[in-house]
Amino acid sequence: MSRKKIIAGNWKMYKTPQQAREFVTAFLPLVADHKRDEIVLCPPFISLIAVVGATKGSNVMVGAQNMHWEKEGAFTGECSPEMLVAEGVTHVIIGHSERRQYFNETDDTVNRKLEVALEHGLTPIVCVGEVLEEREANLTEDVLRRQCSRAFRGISAKKAAKLVVAYEPVWAIGTGKTATPEIAEEAHMVIRHEAEKSFGKEFASALRIQYGGSVKPDNAKSLMSQPDIDGALVGGASLDPQNFAKIVKY
Repeated sequence: MSRKKIIAGNWKMYKTPQQAREFVTAFLPLVADHKRDEIVLCPPFISLIAVVGATKGSNVMVGAQNMHWEKEGAFTGECSPEMLVAEGVTHVIIGHSERRQYFNETDDTVNRKLEVALEHGLTPIVCVGEVLEEREANLTEDVLRRQCSRAFRGISAKKAAKLVVAYEPVWAIGTGKTATPEIAEEAHMVIRHEAEKSFGKEFASALRIQYGGSVKPDNAKSLMSQPDIDGALVGGASLDPQNFAKIVKY
């Protein structure tokens, strides 16, 4: 089945609103005629409105890096899915390894956020992946199966139609180490099999699974050539418009 690849830039805690607008001004002409893939920019909360405005009418969509599962409430520092949708945000990253590592997010909170994101029509990018110790102990498959099964729990295939999964081996994020295309492909096959168990074979064959972890212009093509890799979730290399455009146009 032909799956449209999704290339998303996760800016993490970088770029003020002005810097974000400058990025978009430089980036859009570089990808203006690019229709092969879905392109998403994920700036910090404070720069979301600036990026939504700057990309309006273009082929570039905007995602948030996180969200709360509640509609509203006394949750200082959080942002609800309704707030994101109201500002024109279309995608949201859920369960990034840095959220799990530094902010105590769990498979259960990922599940709650995923369910609510889908209810609000957002395209959720659910991140899964093992740390170095787990890979060295040959636990990668166990970790991916656990993370996926718990994230997908209680969600129907019909409801999960917009789901995207990002495989991000934690040992490759920001380290300069990249999983070989073969290692990444193997992990993506595990994730697809888990999706089949949760949602059925037809759903799993259509599910888009990105790779993330030190993706750069010089390795994007070899990664994207793998049959089960359906795009990239790009960190540091997405901060420069020229570099990110090269990845998009691999």
